[in-house]
Amino acid sequence: MDINRIFEITTSSQFNKLALEVFNFQYDNNTIYRNFCGYLGKSKSNVTTVKDIPYLPIEFFKSKKVVTKNQKPQIVFESSGTTGQIVSKHYVSQLAIYVKSYLKTFEYFYGNIEDYCVLALLPSYMEREGSSLIYMVKDLIKKSRHPKSGFYLDNKVDLLKTLISLDQSAGKSILIGVSYALLDLSEHHSINLKNTIIMETGGMKGRRTELVRDELHSILKKSFGLAAIHSEYGMTELLSQAYSKANGIFNCPPWMSVSIRETEDPLTTETFGKIGGINIIDLANIYSCSFIATQDLGRVYKDGSFEVLGRFDHSDVRGCNLMVL
Repeated sequence: MDINRIFEITTSSQFNKLALEVFNFQYDNNTIYRNFCGYLGKSKSNVTTVKDIPYLPIEFFKSKKVVTKNQKPQIVFESSGTTGQIVSKHYVSQLAIYVKSYLKTFEYFYGNIEDYCVLALLPSYMEREGSSLIYMVKDLIKKSRHPKSGFYLDNKVDLLKTLISLDQSAGKSILIGVSYALLDLSEHHSINLKNTIIMETGGMKGRRTELVRDELHSILKKSFGLAAIHSEYGMTELLSQAYSKANGIFNCPPWMSVSIRETEDPLTTETFGKIGGINIIDLANIYSCSFIATQDLGRVYKDGSFEVLGRFDHSDVRGCNLMVL
């Protein structure tokens, strides 16, 4: 397939047509996905619309090598996990697709990366190998070409001084941080920012008590003097990200879409505004699987935007026979 077509999508009809092409390609070339479709009675002959496409449970990335065309991986991204826990692995055969996806996504939502100073506060991710988030942020820092772009870990005083200095210079700055680290920073000192974006990537990583997004954003807005907190939604198993510029409402780039499945019946789609499991189509996942049933709970709105409301626990999962194929 011509990969460039993925990043040239501008309409829903283009997306739907290409999604069906990708389904056919992955059905033919991804043994894990084809076998999964077979157990559901799905094949190229009866998948004729996007709504017919089966979504592979994300747990398969923990137990199987989910690849299309079985190319040798250039890099393997791994999810975080506690000692002894099985982690997800995403075998990426063409790293350039990931790079193109996150750069075009950033440009789609925020403009030219060279217009920004990029600061990162991601200590838990820095402590392990194989983080797709760290790979992306490192590259954004490099491509920003700003002398003060970089990672900050324990020196919160220096980070606050840098934030204030950059903000007063009236240039664009963005601080990307894991939730618990941003909370730690917010408790260290309160400042008023006007030209800075604070973006949380979620996650307390066991370091602090979990907070609902509204509570987290309320604390951060007050501490940083901002009207809104931005958010990034991504995961090891995807090569694309969604972004929220306010209120936890996310939007996708044109080659990615989100739908909701019923919690009681994972093969049935929920209507707009209803809470259920988040299904994702990420066409950038051309050489793994583009159709993923996540463990996140959320709701989707008619304009295609969505919000994340939590995660399934094991007692929430229905249709468990599908998980042991």
